[in-house]
Amino acid sequence: MLDDSLLDDPARLAEADGAGLLRAAAMAGAQVRATSEAAAELELSERLDLGRPRCLVLVVRPGVSRSSALVLEALLAHTSPVPVVLSDLVPSWIGALDVVLAHTDDPYDHDLATSLERAARYGSTVVVSAPPDGPVASSVAGRGLLIAPRVPVPPELAFPRALAAGLLTANTLGLVVADIESLADQLDNEAEKCHLGHESFVNPAKGLALRLAEHTPMLWGLDHIAVAVGHHAGHALAAHAALVSDVADYRQAMARPALYRAALESAGNRDIFADPDDHLAEGLPPRVLLLAVRTGPAADSARARTGAALPSADVLAPADEIEADDVGRAAVLALRFELAAVYLGLAAGTVGRAGHAGPVTA
Repeated sequence: MLDDSLLDDPARLAEADGAGLLRAAAMAGAQVRATSEAAAELELSERLDLGRPRCLVLVVRPGVSRSSALVLEALLAHTSPVPVVLSDLVPSWIGALDVVLAHTDDPYDHDLATSLERAARYGSTVVVSAPPDGPVASSVAGRGLLIAPRVPVPPELAFPRALAAGLLTANTLGLVVADIESLADQLDNEAEKCHLGHESFVNPAKGLALRLAEHTPMLWGLDHIAVAVGHHAGHALAAHAALVSDVADYRQAMARPALYRAALESAGNRDIFADPDDHLAEGLPPRVLLLAVRTGPAADSARARTGAALPSADVLAPADEIEADDVGRAAVLALRFELAAVYLGLAAGTVGRAGHAGPVTA
């Protein structure tokens, strides 16, 4: 059972959040600034002044490494003059003209360490966002750039650091233009709006948590970047609230007739006399959230088409609320889902010490 009353009781929320997850998630802007400072001290811009690389390889490891790589690849897809390749490990064709970027929160990831060591041996430029000790750090010692964390957060909340390391690398290589300081400010503003002291009707993360409660989230992106952010949202909801989500491009989503029909029926024809506990046997009803990051004619067209096909769906489009570029909008949307997932987990008792709802007394 979800104790939704917890969300509007700051004292109980703070008590339930014994692990400090809300505070850690709210430090997204601090993670970005600290990563930028660490990169500056490493002289990242000078040491990556190599001219245009042949290829940028994003090594995808378990955790937020995957979603940060997906978001970075999506941000670069329309602007990068060089190929961007996602791979679980460094590919066999790696060479001296390539740049390898990896993020991990596991300092003992031996497969990654071996892979990065081989890339460095073949002369590739290697940038790693990882803890400063262990086999991963040792694999690039003296032969690569290690951006170590300075703001300690749980691994499942390290997305801002992973994304910042990728953006700084891509900036230096001339593959994207991202204002890192502005990004940190946008994340700070979002964290403030979603502070636990703000009630759910003005707190966008709490409101999102309540919309998703006791439903199966259908996170359907209206653009490539939004789909990538949706994958991170799905990771956050699973990590904190034990919710399994469907993530897809909206065109692919609506090409699956049974699920599309179920989403329409759940939104428009729900039996008001049904027992709310029946979902335990039948499964959680779907709830469609349309995610939009990009702006422009193509984005407007996608939004109009899906609005007609899914009139009851929620639309989450940061451009409706903030002035920011694609990078800022993607990061803000990712943070909102992280905070919503933590709020939902605290209210459901999947994280923290909230447990189940207590008995109602008159």
